[in-house]
Amino acid sequence: MQRPLVWCVGAIVTALLALSCSSGDDTESGTSVTPTTTESTSLSVLVTNDDGVEAPGIDALVQALIGLPDTDVTVVAPAENQSGSGSNTTPGALDVRDATTASGYPAKAVSGYPADSVIWAIDQGGIAARPDIVISGINAGQNIGPAVPISGTVGAAKAAVERGIPALAASQGIAATLDYPAGVDEVISWLDLHRDELTADAAPPTAVENLNVPTCPTGTVRGVVEAPVAPDAGGRIATEVDCLSTKNDFVDDIDAFVNGYAVLSDIAL
Repeated sequence: MQRPLVWCVGAIVTALLALSCSSGDDTESGTSVTPTTTESTSLSVLVTNDDGVEAPGIDALVQALIGLPDTDVTVVAPAENQSGSGSNTTPGALDVRDATTASGYPAKAVSGYPADSVIWAIDQGGIAARPDIVISGINAGQNIGPAVPISGTVGAAKAAVERGIPALAASQGIAATLDYPAGVDEVISWLDLHRDELTADAAPPTAVENLNVPTCPTGTVRGVVEAPVAPDAGGRIATEVDCLSTKNDFVDDIDAFVNGYAVLSDIAL
């Protein structure tokens, strides 16, 4: 049976009024409903390395970091390759110039060691504000076992922790062609996991987080494990990586690395 036109119009008006009321109020309780918003906290990252400001590893990392939301990225790195310089520093004033990474991101180039870059940025007022974290890398070549004490990548991260700033040293396993995208993925995953604590008033750090990601000749990185730093190589060759391995028990960082895992180690000061 066809409804009268007046009935149809009335029904439509009633429905529209009901929608209007329910959009701003809880009509049964009379309580106003206010939409909630979540404010994100910006993360300030200082990036450095020991391969030099124009190296491909630092550029790959910076390009990933600037793509993250609410992340401020500042780059201060050695003007030249300083691999193997450990925690060396330069006495007196440091020579610093404007520079860019390989992709053109603005940076400061320090004529000195990796640790000098952090000293200039923090102690000498080289950057405007204290960062939430220092990321050193991504280094060309793993820094595991006996290589850790002489690593400039780790040395820069130690300089940050000595100043009460959390630091991650990140290195990509050596190969004919380094798989920097694999290293970038692991760094970004680590940052996502720790972002909240980095932007909170946490206790000062006591150790450097040292992340080493293998470049797999076949297969892919098997995951991330934590392991202590090996006191010596023990006859193992760190460039012989098996990402198809099924081994899951590891005694140290070399053991995990050569069996295809990205490995995290705490480096005490």
